[in-house]
Amino acid sequence: MSFFLGIDLGTSYFKAGVFDEQGNLRGLGRCYVNKETGNMGICELPVAVFWKTLRSCLGEAIKNAAIQPEEIKTVSYSSQANSFVLLDHSDEPLTPLILWPDQRAENNADSLQRLINNPDFNQITGLGIAPNNQSLAAKIEWFRILRPQIWKQVKTVLSISDYLTFSLTGEKVTDYSTSSMTGLFSIPDKKWWNDALAVFCIDLHYLAVPTAIGSLIGRISSKGAKLTGLSTHTAFYVGALDHHMVAVGAGLPVLDQISESTGTVLAAVNYKQGYSPQKGVNIAPGLEDNYYFQMAFEENGASALEWYQKNYMPELSIEQLLTLACTIPPGCNGLTANPSANKYKDLEGFKPHKKQYEPAHFVRAILESTSLSLLSLLINMGEEATGKQVVSSGGGAKSRLWMQIKADMINKTFLLPECNELACQGAAMLGFMGNTPAKNHDKTIALWVRYKDVMTPDPKNTHEYFNWKANQTIKQ
Repeated sequence: MSFFLGIDLGTSYFKAGVFDEQGNLRGLGRCYVNKETGNMGICELPVAVFWKTLRSCLGEAIKNAAIQPEEIKTVSYSSQANSFVLLDHSDEPLTPLILWPDQRAENNADSLQRLINNPDFNQITGLGIAPNNQSLAAKIEWFRILRPQIWKQVKTVLSISDYLTFSLTGEKVTDYSTSSMTGLFSIPDKKWWNDALAVFCIDLHYLAVPTAIGSLIGRISSKGAKLTGLSTHTAFYVGALDHHMVAVGAGLPVLDQISESTGTVLAAVNYKQGYSPQKGVNIAPGLEDNYYFQMAFEENGASALEWYQKNYMPELSIEQLLTLACTIPPGCNGLTANPSANKYKDLEGFKPHKKQYEPAHFVRAILESTSLSLLSLLINMGEEATGKQVVSSGGGAKSRLWMQIKADMINKTFLLPECNELACQGAAMLGFMGNTPAKNHDKTIALWVRYKDVMTPDPKNTHEYFNWKANQTIKQ
């Protein structure tokens, strides 16, 4: 039997999933990413720590699958966007991996604003949600202006997944998907946008060559095998952005559904034919010509729940708090939580301030706030009134209560996939499909995509939320 590996380069955790030919998760590795933070809002990952964490994660997955590395037929990745490393002329890292939450470019807004103000920006980049100072472009400019001694040594700029690809295969290629999130990539042309590069004084030759998702790059090199513990017999396929890989793992390229992920970021993705840029939605090329991922996202994800538990109820686990919240009715007895309530001082993100509210109320209010934000994302995508089902993933999918609130508020059926790691599954599916002569997406998705639970809207709760929503402000 052959096995297929999917690597998820997450911000908080690296994960690796080993899948068999029937799409069963046979082994999972999960390792915390020990980032370095400090002055100027830096958020970095030392290169040595990157490799140590990834190798440990891969070793754990292979051990849990009870296989040898040589049995892994293919590998691909799911990646975070706008995290990168600078390489010198010897292809050695000049910097740690600069991760997307890094805030060092906070005061460098002029060039970014010029780019966004370009009247062709939305049509060319497909970005209906404009990049901010956490973008790769803004931080490259920071290095060019404020760290010229480093910038003058630069030969190559690689995203975190580009760096993985280069280190494992020796090829400097990038995928259309993660490239689309930089604001420097032309979706219609499927190449770097020269006008955008000129704004930031980035030489085209500094960047990896854009390549279609699912492309075969080659086998893992001896250097790559040494770095990771993988085998030179394993073929490497180009992956994509994490939320796009979740959509693949959910079967969207074949099934007419929506995927949503409630994690550090709240995101919703659909998959459509035809390129139609619009406000509030980011578009990236899909697996086939003229098919595109459409993604809307915002910060009102699971962070507020984690913040509340840590700061106000550390004696209880999140699971225990969610159990308490089951006793609170829809509408939370009048208590509401602003989006990202964790960003307010104390409990000022909750209204009204009344002493009778218990921890269960605050938890339920956070769940309802996130569900309302998800509805807002679906409205932006034009999916509010469609009959499509929604496939859930991320931390929020671990809570039946949270999924039920979403189903009731949005009035859609929510599906819980059998595999809890859709990003890993989507990446592994790319390799599996690439290794299949016909590259049949329909058969692969029919074989690999399975569900273990279904949440249908409760008519009574849906009616109550309909009235409740009339008094809420849905942020567009």
